[in-house]
Amino acid sequence: MPKFSRSTLFVAGLSFAMTGCAGGTFRPVNDSPVRLGAAYRVKGTTYVPVVDPDYDVLGYASWYGTESGNRTASGERFRADWITAAHTTLPLPTYVEVTALDTGRRIIVRINDRGPFVGRARIIDLSRGAAVGLGVRSAGPAAVRVRRVEPSEADRERLRKGKSARALPPISERERLNLRSQLTAAGF
Repeated sequence: MPKFSRSTLFVAGLSFAMTGCAGGTFRPVNDSPVRLGAAYRVKGTTYVPVVDPDYDVLGYASWYGTESGNRTASGERFRADWITAAHTTLPLPTYVEVTALDTGRRIIVRINDRGPFVGRARIIDLSRGAAVGLGVRSAGPAAVRVRRVEPSEADRERLRKGKSARALPPISERERLNLRSQLTAAGF
């Protein structure tokens, strides 16, 4: 058996300990495997995760940010300033385009968590970073369109590192008003 000096053992032990502090219990930010998950129940409602390539829904977004450092449903560490979101049923991760119906502003967001669990009109919980990027942080629940997208690998990479995807131009005023009237007609 080889002999090691105390300093070598100390450095090796310190390296091992620091690896544990670096979030060894969290899943690394990655796009695979995509996790669908089993049906689950929260506050008396059952949610069934499903693959939905045509997901395109109008509703309301809220945001969250005080949970920074906690584990997301995907196993990753939640970082409030990253451009992420929570959704009740889309696979983890899924990329969506979120459009603010009051301004027409759009961003691409990476879904890595579950929620919101408040009423049927609330369809997505944005991280604080995503709410700021969309311009809805101070708006309370904001009227939005959430649409599943397949962003470029460059945009995926940026989002996996906590950065914003490429800037998207706002939707036209005509389209914004049309979407807003559809949301109102749906009783929201």
